Amino acid sequence: MATNSYFNENTLEELIEEIKYVYQSDKRPWVIGYSGGKDSTTVVELVYKMLLTLPKDERNKNVYIVSSDTLIENPLIKIYLSKMNKLLGEAAVNDKLPIISTMVTPPADNSFWANVIGRGFPTPRMNGTFRWCTDRLKINPSADYIRDVIKKEGEEVVVLLGVRKAESEARRRRIEGRELANRLMNRHETIQDAYVYNPIVELTTDDVWDVLLRLDGGKTPWGSNNNELVALYADADSGECPFAGVHAGGQTQSCGNSRFGCWVCTVVKDDKSLNGFIRSGHRELIPLAEFRTWIMSIRDKDEYREKKRRNGTVYETKTGEMGYGPFTWEARKLILTKLIETQQQMGYELITLEELKAIDEIWDDELDLSRRTLVELYEELTGERLPWYQYKEPLVDKETVDELERLAVANDVPFDLVRNIILSVYHNKNFSNQRIMKDAMERLLNQQWLHHEILKEIEDENK
Repeated sequence: MATNSYFNENTLEELIEEIKYVYQSDKRPWVIGYSGGKDSTTVVELVYKMLLTLPKDERNKNVYIVSSDTLIENPLIKIYLSKMNKLLGEAAVNDKLPIISTMVTPPADNSFWANVIGRGFPTPRMNGTFRWCTDRLKINPSADYIRDVIKKEGEEVVVLLGVRKAESEARRRRIEGRELANRLMNRHETIQDAYVYNPIVELTTDDVWDVLLRLDGGKTPWGSNNNELVALYADADSGECPFAGVHAGGQTQSCGNSRFGCWVCTVVKDDKSLNGFIRSGHRELIPLAEFRTWIMSIRDKDEYREKKRRNGTVYETKTGEMGYGPFTWEARKLILTKLIETQQQMGYELITLEELKAIDEIWDDELDLSRRTLVELYEELTGERLPWYQYKEPLVDKETVDELERLAVANDVPFDLVRNIILSVYHNKNFSNQRIMKDAMERLLNQQWLHHEILKEIEDENK
């Protein structure tokens, strides 16, 4: 066993006893963040085993296990996580444990595809300067769920996380009488009435695998086997990662250093886990890797990006060129096309009907005078009609749109402005207060992109 192992001076039974002590120290329900990875699995397994040791009348507060599905999870991880969630829920009922297992997702109108294809958000940058996705897709849905639990229970909650210290810092934790519960908990940084407890903070990576694999051949109390998790990590590491630590030069290399991220994540140049799965034989994931490479390649190409932000403002880069805004509508349609084609190629859902509906509504609200672009594109690509296809009535018929585009070009008026005026009139026509319509028109006509050249000339003259 490694020299810095938690179990050099502690036993698994003592760790479970500590968790039991914290559970019994107050009436606050628990919430466990469960990603399906090794650390959160360890927390869930320890808590489950702790609850089994309690008499039924002492299992007196709920343990909520919440998993976050970003809707762009790696399919292999999504399938595994869904399976674990189902098994946990069923086993808890059979074992009469107060465990409620749930998966949360971002709202359809704030999902990755709703923002990229609907609103034209550029994909997050590799340097992290435009990383808009993490809060929207992962953090906020879980935080909202925790707030709902607080409201439902009428109590503060304790959030259990699978956070660990670096191995070099791992040290023994001692139980110190009645101060234990307060000493081991910190206030949650963003959620009022929530505290955080990290039960495995002192465990090394090898300790974690030891907990998961040494008892019962890796079988979990809810009927799965942690060797399946080992296989996922091994595949993500191209099949080269052992499940036990390998000591080399005083350093311990252990399985489980891979991160199971979103399959379309553009924050990193190379998705090591996705590529590892493919190299390990999961060739069905190749279309995802190809799509990811393509969408990264178009991010900063001139023809795919607007030269104004969504609010109509503009800016210049350090080189004096016009800065980029959102993806153009043509680019968004192209992204949707390639995504649906990839979905058909894989036979696996990459975008939900709810997300398609949300995108359709965003386009209706901001771009599409015909109100039929998305439903007709979907039918063209799949041969199937979306459930709301027949209810889509055009705001302006195609012939009129074509004529408006012709007149806009002939009179040197940006068609974007014409379209935005029509949409604004539609959105505000039912207000009895005429000031609302007037203000909306003023905002449109005073947007910076319409007057940038004139403003720049004035600025240059004043230099």
